[in-house]
Amino acid sequence: MARRPAVYDLRGLNCPLPVLRARKRLSGMRPGAELWLETTDPLAALDIPAFCNETGHELVEAQAVDGGHRFLVRRKPAKSRAKA
Repeated sequence: MARRPAVYDLRGLNCPLPVLRARKRLSGMRPGAELWLETTDPLAALDIPAFCNETGHELVEAQAVDGGHRFLVRRKPAKSRAKA
């Protein structure tokens, strides 16, 4: 049975805090784990997708909701080791 993604409430935080806190939370999660980010910062609609693009995390879904946005982010896969 698949595990339901956790929800990280970042409402009320302004740029750059939603991205900084999301980065820290995702860094402690296993590769492939999913996390919903809930934000009220209007810039998060730009910042969270850019953060995912820059770090390799997958933006699975983005939703505009009353008063803000929700983003479903899948943590990037573990780095594969190159054979020497």
